[in-house]
Amino acid sequence: MSTAVTTPARSVLIQEGLEIPLWIANLDDFRRWTHSEDFPEQGRIDYVDGRIEVDTMVEDPFLYGTPKVEIARVIANRVKQQDLGDVFIDATRVACPAAGLSVEPDLIFVSHSSIKSGRVTLVDSPSGKPGSYIEILGPPDLVLEVVSNSSVQKDTVRLLDDYHKAGVPEYWLVDARAEDQLSFAIWTWHENGFEQSPTDQDGYQRSEVLNASYRFERTRRPDGRWTYDLLESTLHSLDPRP
Repeated sequence: MSTAVTTPARSVLIQEGLEIPLWIANLDDFRRWTHSEDFPEQGRIDYVDGRIEVDTMVEDPFLYGTPKVEIARVIANRVKQQDLGDVFIDATRVACPAAGLSVEPDLIFVSHSSIKSGRVTLVDSPSGKPGSYIEILGPPDLVLEVVSNSSVQKDTVRLLDDYHKAGVPEYWLVDARAEDQLSFAIWTWHENGFEQSPTDQDGYQRSEVLNASYRFERTRRPDGRWTYDLLESTLHSLDPRP
């Protein structure tokens, strides 16, 4: 009579090259995993509300990639011109233990003042190489998420709540999926939750973090593809629409 071989489960295999170990029980464990050589190089893997969320979906570049690039271009230019801090896009890990959060936002801005004050710290890479970092610890000054088909609830509900708990001063949210509408919102931190920045008569919303106002728009090119423009203004008084 043969004896059954019992092998304890050690991980969850999402797909080849993307495996989640079963020893992860909390945010500290998850962070330890993200700092290790075993952490997958593919997909976006976040720790939100006590859950490990994996997103490997391939998105439409003209509804996800190009709007992100345009916003990154404008924000990075302003940050560089004003010497405000640093801008990061994609695959930059942010951990906010106060909110039980570890994520890789679409865009992050961290000011020099946040680093200097210790509100945000840069976690050294395990390699020990000088100037090499693996994680941003603490709430960035600004976070951007571009909504995709697989991230609607996460971006518009869970992260809206968790970024507020973390103390992120400004959360920019873009949704370009609808054919007839481009959604752009600058959410600002208030004690009882995020509140959307009022839109003035010219369609601009105020960013206190960047000390400027912004309007996001798009047009169809002759080839039928979308092109995006993030318009920046430092002149608007931003009297909200009645």
